[in-house]
Amino acid sequence: METRYLGAPITRNEDPRLLTGQALFTDDVDLPGMLHAAFVRSPYAHAWLRSVDATAARARPGVVAVYTAADLGDYWKPGPLLVNPPPVEGAVFHRRTQVPLARDKVRFVGEPVAVVIAESRYLAEDALIDVAVNYEPLPPVVDLEHALDPDAPRIHDDLEANLAAHVIQRKGDYAAARAEAHLVLRRRLKYDHGAAAAMENRGIVAQWDARAGRLTIWDTTQAPIAIRNGLASMLGLSENQVRVVAPFIGGGFGPKIMMFYQEEVLIPWAALRLNRPVKWIEDRAENFVATTQERNQVHDVEIALAADGRILGVHDVFLHDGGAYHPYGLTVPLNSQCTLLGPYDIPNYYSEFRAVFTNKTIVTPYRGAGRQHGVFVIERLLDLVAPQLGLSVVEIRRRNFIPPDAFPYNNEVIYQDFAPLVYDSGNYQPVMDKALELIEYDRFVAEEQPRLRAAGRHVGIGVVAYVEGTGIGPYEGARVKVQASGKVSLATGIGTQGQGHFTSLAQIVADQLGVSVRDVEVVTGDTDQFYWGAGTFASRGAVVAGNAVNEAAKDVRNKVLRLAAEHFEAAEEDLELVDGQVRVKGVPQRAVPLSDLAAQANPLRGAVKPGTTPGLEATNYFGPASAATASGVHAMILAVDPETFGVQILRYVVVHDCGTVLNPLILEGQVQGGVAQGIGNAFYEQLVFDENGQLLTGTFMDYLVPTAMEVPRVIAGHTVTLSPLNPLGIKGAGEAGAIPVGPLFAQAVENALAVPGLELLEIPLSPSRLWELVEVAKSSS
Repeated sequence: METRYLGAPITRNEDPRLLTGQALFTDDVDLPGMLHAAFVRSPYAHAWLRSVDATAARARPGVVAVYTAADLGDYWKPGPLLVNPPPVEGAVFHRRTQVPLARDKVRFVGEPVAVVIAESRYLAEDALIDVAVNYEPLPPVVDLEHALDPDAPRIHDDLEANLAAHVIQRKGDYAAARAEAHLVLRRRLKYDHGAAAAMENRGIVAQWDARAGRLTIWDTTQAPIAIRNGLASMLGLSENQVRVVAPFIGGGFGPKIMMFYQEEVLIPWAALRLNRPVKWIEDRAENFVATTQERNQVHDVEIALAADGRILGVHDVFLHDGGAYHPYGLTVPLNSQCTLLGPYDIPNYYSEFRAVFTNKTIVTPYRGAGRQHGVFVIERLLDLVAPQLGLSVVEIRRRNFIPPDAFPYNNEVIYQDFAPLVYDSGNYQPVMDKALELIEYDRFVAEEQPRLRAAGRHVGIGVVAYVEGTGIGPYEGARVKVQASGKVSLATGIGTQGQGHFTSLAQIVADQLGVSVRDVEVVTGDTDQFYWGAGTFASRGAVVAGNAVNEAAKDVRNKVLRLAAEHFEAAEEDLELVDGQVRVKGVPQRAVPLSDLAAQANPLRGAVKPGTTPGLEATNYFGPASAATASGVHAMILAVDPETFGVQILRYVVVHDCGTVLNPLILEGQVQGGVAQGIGNAFYEQLVFDENGQLLTGTFMDYLVPTAMEVPRVIAGHTVTLSPLNPLGIKGAGEAGAIPVGPLFAQAVENALAVPGLELLEIPLSPSRLWELVEVAKSSS
């Protein structure tokens, strides 16, 4: 089938609504009689909760209700465990999930203690001070490296320690590989906390229609169907009684896939109880403590190499900070464990992690979802060993790339989809070649860098590689329908947070049915429009939902051709779908519009033939057997001011292999946005907690999100290695821009400063921290 739209840089269908203010966001929902909620949140990271007295708050004019844990009755229970621990032999996992409102103990700053519901948000906020809470502070557990000390305070008192999980995975025999190694290098690397800082904070509106027995919820969630199913079960309703709408969302990035936030559990319950609509919109101060976070790990890692630079094995033991509860299981540390292997042929691997509870905000996946940590570890190790072996940072990577004839490549360790980590396809050398070409690596090293250094400028270059497991199951579905107008409707269960689904999915349908991409109307994130699905996460929208859309559109195409063949009394193979019509090949005047065929497919009289269905409509599903492995190379040239240690990025290149590219314009936007977040995580953004578990960087005055002044325009390139795991050959790309920026930044800064003994073994950096590390290196040399 010839394609017109697939792979074309089509501008986005959704942009006119967004740019003219016509797109619906959760805070735009305004209903008659709507109430507003505000939450009493713990000011302590760790404390006994001795009493909560809401008497004065309930008496305040305009306050409709105040609820504490004691008011919830049987509705008070820990939330579900979203992802079970992996089937790894000997794995230890202690399940502890968040509760709707704290009852006996608070375990992080910002944990909800009570909810006030009033006629306006102003009145609700004012009444918070009237809720009298008696806290008995306890010593908090803040330092990840001391959380497992024998004398550390216990966060969950029924556990013997703050250990949440302990997992060991092995491939080959690292000890034997180490004994044969020419070079063994050991380092400690750290990756600290960060926040997603989405443009739109979380929010939820719930409306109970008592006459219809129907609950409608507007939610900033990445998984509306799962939210519907879960809330229906919690509230004792059938799934048909609950409609969840995930409208346009101003950035998801992972924290909005978390289920179930305390507010998501309480607002629908309150709407049912009060029989009035209830709205809660998170403010930025709440977002910094109440929305889930990510990133903090400490790795003690060792790499063994042969004299020619081949990796013989890696031994990694690390700690993972999961915060106060672990509702998302071990997804993040498991991703770190697996992604450390990178695009490299590593025959021997020992990886052990301990996930620990701390008195910090809950940790769940955030764009990259643990992959950053693993990539940082392996890429930094290669940077450090290369000069000891007389190799460049580029050459040592080339020598260890998995060759293209080795795929599918079995890494043997268990991945987050609970199957062995098998790379489906890849060809890494051309990706590296293209990145070096676009960054003009040879010219920079031979000419530009010496010239700039002679002029007193400290400029450096970095090149790193990575892989990204994408498109995991279980499945997604789609329904495609040709309407009587000739336009085509598409409904799917995934939500959208800016990925361009209204365009890229429409392109698939448009190609199959021969219509304009502007004539495909897409609905996402509405459980009344599509009933089954998992959600938007883990770079899976295009891979899983895209292939479901393709299969449903193919089914409709077959229906169209079958009906048109009867209409023309011609063979199906002699027909083509072009410009919203079916026509006889070579005889374009013999054509019938899709609108006419849609009417014929839905007759008002007569009988439906056995084995057929009315309408030009089909629903289909797709579930991948395993993850599709995307890959790429990032390269960067930057300058460092040796006095202020400010950094200016001069050139940034990303070459990514995500299989079939649906829309290069949207793909480049995804990469650009990911790089922006990666730069923030690498050099500007850090959630800093003091010894009492208080967040010190809880505003945008202190938590520095990079702006357009700091983020360069990315030069993007693509190579294509098709995935054999799905008909379209797609691999995901949603997190590719963010994953490898940390080690790239460290390598380029080291190269720019050229300070003997300087090793950047932590992320994020900052001008002040960089100055400290340089001073230490100078004093040690």
